[in-house]
Amino acid sequence: MSDSVSSSRRWLGRVAAVAIVVAIAQPAFAKPHSRKLDRALARVAESGGHQARVIVRFRPGQESAVTDALRRSNASFRYRHASISALTVDVDAGDLDTIADLDGVESVSYDAPVDALDTTATIPNTDGDGLRAAVGVVNTGFSGKGVGVAVIDSGISPLPEFNRRIKAFYDFTRGGIATSPFDDYGHGTHVAGLLGGGYPGGGDQVGVAASVSLIVMKVLDAHGRGTTSDVINAIDFAIAKKTALGINIINLSLGHVPYESATTDPLVQAVDRASAAGIIVVVAAGNAGVNPSTGQPGYGGVLSPGNARSAITVGSEHSMGTQTRGDDIVGAYSSRGPTWYDSYAKPDVVAPGHRLLAPVSTTSQLLIENPALKLVVWHGPTYLSLTGTSMSAAVVSGTVALMLEANRATFGSTATLTPNAVKAMLQFSAIPLRDPSGILYDQMTQGTGSLNGDGAMKLARAVNPSTPVGSYWLTMGVAPVSTIANLAQPWAQNIIWGDNIVWGDTVYTNIPAWSTNVVWGENVVWGENLVWGDNIVWGENIVWSTNIIWSTNIVWGENVVWGENLVWGENVVWGESRDENVIWGESTVDSIR
Repeated sequence: MSDSVSSSRRWLGRVAAVAIVVAIAQPAFAKPHSRKLDRALARVAESGGHQARVIVRFRPGQESAVTDALRRSNASFRYRHASISALTVDVDAGDLDTIADLDGVESVSYDAPVDALDTTATIPNTDGDGLRAAVGVVNTGFSGKGVGVAVIDSGISPLPEFNRRIKAFYDFTRGGIATSPFDDYGHGTHVAGLLGGGYPGGGDQVGVAASVSLIVMKVLDAHGRGTTSDVINAIDFAIAKKTALGINIINLSLGHVPYESATTDPLVQAVDRASAAGIIVVVAAGNAGVNPSTGQPGYGGVLSPGNARSAITVGSEHSMGTQTRGDDIVGAYSSRGPTWYDSYAKPDVVAPGHRLLAPVSTTSQLLIENPALKLVVWHGPTYLSLTGTSMSAAVVSGTVALMLEANRATFGSTATLTPNAVKAMLQFSAIPLRDPSGILYDQMTQGTGSLNGDGAMKLARAVNPSTPVGSYWLTMGVAPVSTIANLAQPWAQNIIWGDNIVWGDTVYTNIPAWSTNVVWGENVVWGENLVWGDNIVWGENIVWSTNIIWSTNIVWGENVVWGENLVWGENVVWGESRDENVIWGESTVDSIR
């Protein structure tokens, strides 16, 4: 669906401190609903008279009491999600407030539909060779061997490019049964191809890490749609089977509109649990970065679970079909931060995601719907050219697989880089991008910059993860510059921690921030050789109320239900970069091309 956007701009002028409060316009007689209901369910509760599928999170020690209460309300039980202490049930909409008000209930959330995050465009295709050259991972000597990636998506077709590397396949649209691999939509196959496709015996490598093991969990149907509860079940399974299946990375090229804070969002909670278990979770930021009616850039469009602080959230970069970085721009549609409700700084980095070629089955729905994007290569398989943050996330997952293999090759097979350490390396080594007019993109658009596989690999080969906490863990000198397409590219040399830019030798020491029991952005003890930059979410020029209540939803784009107050244009000044004030939104952004 593609209803027009009702533009609601609440820009109150450029002043030293402006408090902005947006209130929901509700009739005086509107019945207040439990604060434990998310925004979508608060509306559902108004109607009553029909069933609603919800995810009920219970407090410690309260599962039995909550389960008994749900049975008394004639709830139909579907799933138990151990990792986030939750149950997915079907209940009458009229009972939502009663359920939410139970003492043992933490929150009640909509079992939101999730979608694959791809789109189409009409720009030059980028093949495997061009992709790896653009990322900076040509001739590294590593291919992701021994690294397991869980692709939670629409499935995977057992094509020659995967050469018996599909280690396991589970269909969570049918309860998580183990079955033969298939992909009736095609999105998961394309993602897996970018991440780790390689044509056997042909000397041709499709994706970034052609030797990874693929553990595939189907959660999306033949139309690229699924449910939050199925995704949570797949994540729970990946956590439980981490050791048995050798899962090191989870790729989530899917998402849904956030209906509540990340602190209660069930999908975010599942991602946080996976990260705490030592699994590196890579997530697509979303394709909600541009107003489809006006072409203006929008801020605050990061989807769930891209709003999980523990995840590596990836935006999309347009490499222009070249290997150089000087002409690269951030994709107009790529979702920008800060995150809805919580104002977290996202994305973490951007990566190539425009018109990337990867294989799909000839019977996949994506191919049937997009015949103009088909390319039949000389090997025989059919390749599809897709664009979106889904593709970008896959590229980052492949790069992380190379990093893990390189680290193990240097420091032993038991070497373990934590999710936070990997994210720090990616951010620190990223290459900042500028828009076509030469202005540095703000951090809400590009994170710290563009994925730099060369720099990330250098750090992975130098960092000894067995070094005691508090000690310098680089085992060799690392120059913070990479040569890509014969041009020297300086690294960002900073990370974004919470609302602040942190400069200095953050990644050169094994500090407490890199441990698995620390959520990215939390208060931790840092070393002495750091320089704290500006608060990048709101900066010095705008102070938002801490209790923003967003007004009524609108509908725009493809299946995106959103609030009215995404920030569209209006010359917003938002924090400062290292070398200049960041100003954006003065002009419209062209459609993808």
